[in-house]
Amino acid sequence: MTSGQSGQDPQQGWRPPQDQPGWQAPPSQQGWQNPPPQQGWHDPQQGWQAPPPYGYANAPSAPGGHFPPEPPERPTTVRVGIGAFLATLILGVIASLVQFSDIDGLVAEAVAVAGDPAVTEDIIRTGLVVGAVIGLLLVALEALFIWFAWKGRNWARIVLCVLGGINVVFGLGALGGAAGGVASSGFLDSLSVFSLVLTLVGVVALLLRPSTEWYRAMTARRQAGLR
Repeated sequence: MTSGQSGQDPQQGWRPPQDQPGWQAPPSQQGWQNPPPQQGWHDPQQGWQAPPPYGYANAPSAPGGHFPPEPPERPTTVRVGIGAFLATLILGVIASLVQFSDIDGLVAEAVAVAGDPAVTEDIIRTGLVVGAVIGLLLVALEALFIWFAWKGRNWARIVLCVLGGINVVFGLGALGGAAGGVASSGFLDSLSVFSLVLTLVGVVALLLRPSTEWYRAMTARRQAGLR
């Protein structure tokens, strides 16, 4: 039988009968020309990016990317609250200066109120001096809290509210006569009432919702590395 009778070209070699049902090409010949597409994502700004290794998440975006460059404006409640605490601090300093302007009369009045021979003028005077020094330290500390609260520090706002609440409780007790002690003048009593009202206003203003949201936003900016 000649090559023309067999129907096959000797130069091309033997070909498998592809017209038979169920026949498939060998595995080595399937899919080698069309590899599976690589999976990844496409960013219009950065181009195609390869997928991360298995088991690893994508790198987080740069901090502060979704924050505006300028900090949010202080709401009116924050301005009122900080202003009220600052006014209370100033009134407290004025009251202390008025009281210590006549220290001899203050000592004599304290000895008369005590009614105890063991309580001498020297003891009262020493106590007043120590109290004045401690009071100045407390004033400086409160001024520091006011400054940090003005800059958006939430912990300073909480400290001011707690101290203000304590002052309101003791102030109401003193006005009701529960605290007792040395009698004061009408001017000092008026300063105490104004200071009590301002403290209450400051606490309420700093606890309102606009103040809370502003302090939350400022805390988030600091955590993102912004000011």
